Amino acid sequence: EILNLAFEEKAEATLMQPTFVTEHPKEISPLAKPHRSKEGLTERFELFIYGREHANAFSELTDPIDQRERFEAQAAKKAAGDLEAADVDEDFLMALEYGMPPTAGLGIGIDRVVMLLTDSPSIRDVIAFPLMRKDEGQQSLLEESS
Repeated sequence: EILNLAFEEKAEATLMQPTFVTEHPKEISPLAKPHRSKEGLTERFELFIYGREHANAFSELTDPIDQRERFEAQAAKKAAGDLEAADVDEDFLMALEYGMPPTAGLGIGIDRVVMLLTDSPSIRDVIAFPLMRKDEGQQSLLEESS
């Protein structure tokens, strides 16, 4: 995690040309499949252009035992105050236990392309649904209605 923080703070902003960053550590990629030949890494990449992340993709982890261990590690981090950590998703784990075929995910949307074209530093600046925006210290409309 320290390596990832150093990358985000020191290297990310310097990636001006389209650059694929690959083989992320398992600890920061809780849904990604372990790398086939490199212990402790995952089959994941991020695309950076002009110092910003524009895509995130990985082979999905389909092993329910490994996934539970990672979710539990994330839940422990969340309990310790990590705001980016996730809870254990029992429904997802049940789906894995029934048998999930090999899958992969790629996250790139029109909002990321608009960020690139408008030189916007944050996805919040270009999000298509302004009511979904959440400013620091403010509840979202979805949270207010529940």
